[in-house]
Amino acid sequence: MTEATVAETTAPSDPHDTSDEGEVRSLASDAWRAMRHNPLFWVSAAMILVFVLMAAFPSLFTRTDPNFAVLAESRSKPGEGTWFGRDLQGYDIYARCIYGARASILVGLFTTTGTVLVGGTIGIIAGYMGGWVDSLLSRIGDVFFAIPLLLGAIIFLVSLPEFFNNNYLLVVLKVVVALVVLGWPSLARLMRSSVIQVKPNDYVQAARALGASPLRVIGSHILPNALAPMIVVATINLGAYIAAEATLSFLGIGLQAPAISWGIDISSAIVGLRTTPHMLFFPSLFLSLAVLAFIMLGDAVRDALDPKNR
Repeated sequence: MTEATVAETTAPSDPHDTSDEGEVRSLASDAWRAMRHNPLFWVSAAMILVFVLMAAFPSLFTRTDPNFAVLAESRSKPGEGTWFGRDLQGYDIYARCIYGARASILVGLFTTTGTVLVGGTIGIIAGYMGGWVDSLLSRIGDVFFAIPLLLGAIIFLVSLPEFFNNNYLLVVLKVVVALVVLGWPSLARLMRSSVIQVKPNDYVQAARALGASPLRVIGSHILPNALAPMIVVATINLGAYIAAEATLSFLGIGLQAPAISWGIDISSAIVGLRTTPHMLFFPSLFLSLAVLAFIMLGDAVRDALDPKNR
């Protein structure tokens, strides 16, 4: 063996060389690599970006005041001075569809964040502690899980004092609280099962044997490896919570006028369903596209995080 061959075989590898087939890759990098080659991800991301911009900066899409009524043009059809026509009160339907995204996106994001924090924390504690703690938390979750989401939300919202109807943010907050209270058990169950599956692994047992604290074991070893299923379900649930908010507003229990919501507009359009179907079509279309966008994103994330696809 020549000196050149020895030097070549003993030389340290370049840490910046990514061409090695044995490159160590994280779950996040693998997921991103899979998602960026998935057309479904880019379509859903583009749709969500549009809805987020509509919620944050509605003036980018319309200069019309959604609360400005022109009774003389009530029930006017699309193209008669406005893109989507006007509703029963003479409001511009296009402007109300744009401004209606704010309530739905806020409820969806806040509810998803709340259910992830509450359900994830309870699921981690139950799965890691086990024993009577697991049994107690699981039975509490079963009680809430047995209550139908919409029926329980209606009872919860009706029982709240009128104080919550005095401010837009308070109205949104009460809907979020109702959905979080009834929505956390499913995520708690999912996180609990993931923690129970990860906890017996060798790297977790090694960390515990070396004297790592429970918080360190959970934060550094269990949570990163048990979080993927919750991310997928939470993304899909976000679309479901947007639909739930619209349903509650449609029933007159969630957001109420003068607040602007797709559910409120759908409810007010029912009276003119036969003669002016466009009053119902456009708010329903925006609602359906928003829900579809988050469901599509959840499917793309699920495919990216599924180890069977790699």
